[in-house]
Amino acid sequence: MIRFVARFLGLWLIAGALVALVVDGAKTVAASALTTTSIDETWTYAGPEGRAAAEKWIKAEVEPTVGTWLWDPALSTVLAVPTFAVLGVAGGLLGWAGRKRRLPLAYA
Repeated sequence: MIRFVARFLGLWLIAGALVALVVDGAKTVAASALTTTSIDETWTYAGPEGRAAAEKWIKAEVEPTVGTWLWDPALSTVLAVPTFAVLGVAGGLLGWAGRKRRLPLAYA
């Protein structure tokens, strides 16, 4: 059951990556220059209050225990990566984790 859920979510994330890649491709053609949409831009467009709340929570609750490096250098770098790349990698990893395992061949 867990493998099915992992493959299902992986498939949806890969589909989202494809949609993000098509959108970035259309923007690139329209602008005649390479244009990508970062996860930060996508998250801000989808719900700016959610991003602000997450940043506030991480800075108030998580950083005092692990250090001040979490939001500014670490998560800001991850949020600058293009959306299609993050979704594609996450979907690929979930698909890989949910794959069916091969049985080893018996030696004769």
